[in-house]
Amino acid sequence: MVAHSIRKGKSPWVDAVHLMWSIWVFITPVFDQFTVRWVLLTLLSYPVFLLLYARCCLDSQRITYRYSLMLVALGLLLMPWYPSGLTYFMYGCVLLCSRRMTLRSYMAALAVLNAICLFEAWLLHYPWQAVLWMPVSSFIVGIAVNAERMSEEKDVELRLSHEEVRRLAATAERERIGRDLHDLLGHTLSLITLKLELSRKLFDRDSDAARRELEEAERVARHALAEVRSAVTGIRATDLAAELAAAKLLLESSDVALDYGSLPAALPVDLERGLALVLREAVTNIARHARANQAWVTLELVGDTLELRVADNGRGGIGDHGNGLCGMHERVKALGGSLKVDSPAGRGTRLLITVPLRQRNRLFETPQAGREAATGWTAQQRHAT
Repeated sequence: MVAHSIRKGKSPWVDAVHLMWSIWVFITPVFDQFTVRWVLLTLLSYPVFLLLYARCCLDSQRITYRYSLMLVALGLLLMPWYPSGLTYFMYGCVLLCSRRMTLRSYMAALAVLNAICLFEAWLLHYPWQAVLWMPVSSFIVGIAVNAERMSEEKDVELRLSHEEVRRLAATAERERIGRDLHDLLGHTLSLITLKLELSRKLFDRDSDAARRELEEAERVARHALAEVRSAVTGIRATDLAAELAAAKLLLESSDVALDYGSLPAALPVDLERGLALVLREAVTNIARHARANQAWVTLELVGDTLELRVADNGRGGIGDHGNGLCGMHERVKALGGSLKVDSPAGRGTRLLITVPLRQRNRLFETPQAGREAATGWTAQQRHAT
C-alpha cells in the first residue's frame, strides 16, 4: 500500500490517516466503564495492532492477508474480556481486501468471518445492538475499498497500455527513419565513393576525365544534401494523422470519446504542421476544461478552402480569448486563415478553422518548388553555396 502511494506521488505516511478510526478503541468503554483491565489490555493490544497494521501497509500483497487475519484473530481472541477488540476485527476485515482476490471471494471471506464474530458474540451474551453494526459496516466499507482498489488497478493498466502504445509508436518511427535514411543515402554515398575512386585513378592519366568525375560526384552530393534536408524537415514536422492518434489517446484517458473522419490526401508541409499544433491546443482544452464525454474532429476541402472543425458536448461558455484561444487565433492568422468560436453555456464548444489553399497550391505546383518551400533552400542559395 505504501509503495503504491509513493508511485502515485503521495507521501509514504498517507495511509496512516486510516488509523484515526482506531479512536473507537478508546470510545467503546464510554458505553460501559473504564476499568483497570481495559487499560492493561489496551496497553498490551494496541501496540500489536499498530505493528500488524504497519505490516499490512508495508509488506507485499502476497502475504499481507496473513496480518489481516491476525488482526481478525486478535479481535476475536479479546472479545470475552475486551469489547474494544471489535475495532481490531473491523480493521482486519477491511485490510483483507489488499490481497489480490475477486470481489466474490472477498465477500465470501467477509461473510465467514462475520458469522464467526456474531456466533462468538451470541455465546458471550453481547447486546445485539453492539454487534449488529459489525457485519453491516465491514461489508459497506469493504465493498467501497475493494471498488477503489479495482479502479486504481484499471487506471494502472490503462496507463501501462498508453505507455506501450507510445513506445511501439516511437520504435516504429525510429525504424522508418532508419529505412528512409538507408534508402536515401546508401546508393548515393556508394555512387560518390565510386566517382571519387575513379577520379583518383584517372588523375595522372586523364585530368579532364578526373575533373568530370569530381564534378559529377559534387552534383550527386548536392542532390543528396537537398534530399536529406527535405527528409529531416518531414521528420521534424508534426503531421495531422499522428496528432489525431495522440489526441484520441489523450481524450480516451480522460474518458472522452473522440470521433474523426478521413484526412485529405496531401497538404502543404507548413499548413499541416500549423493545423496539427492548433488541433493539439484544442484537444488539450477539451481534456482540461470542457468536462465533456464526446468530441468530434472533421477536416475537409470546400472549394479552395480547407475547413477544420473541432467540437465537444462539454459545458461551453468560453469566450474568444479563453483557454488558450488567443494562441490558436495567432497560429491560424499566421496561416492566412480565420477561427470562429461557438460556445453557448451548457451546450458544448465548436471551433471552425478555415484556411484558403489557392495561394499555397500555386506555391506547390512543382515538386522542386515544394522541396524548396519545405527545406527553405532556394536555387540562389544552393548556387551561392
